[in-house]
Amino acid sequence: MHRFPDHLLTGYQNFMEGRFSEQQQRYRTLADSGQKPKAMVIACCDSRAAPETIFDSGPGELFVVRNVANLMPPYEPDGHYHSTSAALEFAVQSLRVSDIVVMGHGRCGGIKAALDLDAEPLSPGDFIGRWMHLLKPAAEQIQSNDVMTAGERQRALERVSIRNSIANLRTFPCVQILEQRGKLNLHGAWFDISTGELWIMDAKTGDFRRPGM
Repeated sequence: MHRFPDHLLTGYQNFMEGRFSEQQQRYRTLADSGQKPKAMVIACCDSRAAPETIFDSGPGELFVVRNVANLMPPYEPDGHYHSTSAALEFAVQSLRVSDIVVMGHGRCGGIKAALDLDAEPLSPGDFIGRWMHLLKPAAEQIQSNDVMTAGERQRALERVSIRNSIANLRTFPCVQILEQRGKLNLHGAWFDISTGELWIMDAKTGDFRRPGM
């Protein structure tokens, strides 16, 4: 019989003796009254870019959905399975979050895959390839730029994809209505894994700047 990973059990024990012990009343309150986060974060499932860690958030403070390359697909009520859209619907319609942050990061494997236009599928299902197809037009345009280095092209698409996801968010009627009423704000952010820097997207220009600069 396979053993549950020891390092996870050790981490759980540390959690119980540390954070849970220190915030036990907070967890009890959340269990009784439910969650009321003010912000939703759409982030990458990369193990190096956890929003709760980056924003130093406690339990119940962030509603997080993570997928490959932090993509938000467009509004498609077609009867298929849409986990990210379902999370968005719950965050906006049930939790009534006031802010949605699309957070990308440097050295993203999904973005790298999107730029490799001739890559072979990892499996017959080609789930990553199909998912990254959402960025195909932008990836083709950026990849055709011979002046940029490979690293520059990747960073460019990492940030363009954030703007693309924000545009897709606005295809959802619930997001459109609440944003127009001033009850919902959309934000873009990009995290540099190697330096820890956080870059924020200017809502008017789409440019990314470090806070305070």
